[in-house]
Amino acid sequence: MPTPKAGYFLKDGTKVPGTTTIIGRFKDSGGLMFWAFQQGKLGKAKLYDEAEKAADIGTAAHGMVELRIKGASDAELNDWLDKTLPDPEMQTKARSSFVAYLKWAEMTKLVVVEQEMQLVSEQYRFGGTPDAIGMIGNELCLLDWKTSNGVYQDYLIQLAAYRQLWEENHPDRPLTGGFHLLRFAKEHADFGHHYFANLDEAWRAFVLMRELYDIDRGLKKRAA
Repeated sequence: MPTPKAGYFLKDGTKVPGTTTIIGRFKDSGGLMFWAFQQGKLGKAKLYDEAEKAADIGTAAHGMVELRIKGASDAELNDWLDKTLPDPEMQTKARSSFVAYLKWAEMTKLVVVEQEMQLVSEQYRFGGTPDAIGMIGNELCLLDWKTSNGVYQDYLIQLAAYRQLWEENHPDRPLTGGFHLLRFAKEHADFGHHYFANLDEAWRAFVLMRELYDIDRGLKKRAA
């Protein structure tokens, strides 16, 4: 979900923060710290090299999904992967995650109807770029891909915020099909699907974060 380089703006030209920026201000980094500790126990001398390698696998799998949604053939995907991720072992892991996603999409009869929409909430004054809106059965649902070895609470908050962005901009097309979090594991090429029918508590958390974000910025200016 790429953020536009210039950022997000209201209709009157006012710049507003993105969803991930707001959540990131109050994000629990415990999962990342635990991963770093585990890498240290395993004797990983080049910690950041390992993080980059792990991320490349998931990023490549995610990229293959996006390209397939846009109509890329198997040959085109293989060519793209060769250029993006030349390491054969990493390619194998990325393909494994991608194939698992394809099986899930086939099983659910998923149809992606919108992809990476840059949206802004005039009411709550924030922006965001959801990965995709899909149709499963006769209901619209929110789709989000993550490269991670686990599912964390900030993911749920982000999904809830994206629902607000979509439904505020498309009031005639509510997301009655819930939320689908599709996770690509960093190191083992595992693919996981997590479904949430309701994230009202997560939305409440985001609303409070949005309010606190502005308060926090104001206090930092006063303390400077």
